Amino acid sequence: MTFLMIILAVIGGATLSIQAAINGQLGSKVGVFKTAFLTFSLGALITGLLIFYFEPAQSMTLFDVPKWQLLGAMCGVPYIVIMVLAVQKVGTAVATVAVIFGQLLMSMLIDNYGWLGNDAIDFSLSRIGAVVCLGIALYFIHASSKKTVKSSDKYLKEELITENN
Repeated sequence: MTFLMIILAVIGGATLSIQAAINGQLGSKVGVFKTAFLTFSLGALITGLLIFYFEPAQSMTLFDVPKWQLLGAMCGVPYIVIMVLAVQKVGTAVATVAVIFGQLLMSMLIDNYGWLGNDAIDFSLSRIGAVVCLGIALYFIHASSKKTVKSSDKYLKEELITENN
C-alpha cells in the first residue's frame, strides 16, 4: 500500500507540472488571476461532484473541525498564482523544482517539530542530504535553462530578421 501511495503521489506531481505549464501559457494570454479563478472554479465543481458521488459519511463536518484547519484551503491560492507567474519567467522545470524545494524544506520542519498536529519525525543526515541535493539540482536546472533560453532567443531573433527581409 505504501508503494501505491508513492506512485500516486508521483502521478499527482506529474499532473501539477502539466497544470503549471498549461496555466503559465493561459495566464500569459488571459491574465494570472483569471487563470487562478478558472483553476479553482473547475476544481470546486469537480470536487463537489466527487464528494456527492463518492465521499463516505464522516464523523465530523467542516463546521465541527478546529477553525485553523480550514486555513489549509487558502494555501492553494498563492501556489497557483505564483506558478502561473513563475512558469512564464523561468519555465516549468525551474518553477516546479523550486516548489518541490520549498515543499521539502517546510515539510521537514513540520515533521521535525510535529507542527500542525502531525507526528514528529526527526531530522536525519539523509533527510538533510536530500534537501542539499535538491538545492543543487535546482541550481543546475536553473543554470542550464538560462543557457537554453539565451540560445533560443538568439534563434528567434535570427528568424525574425530573416522574415522581415
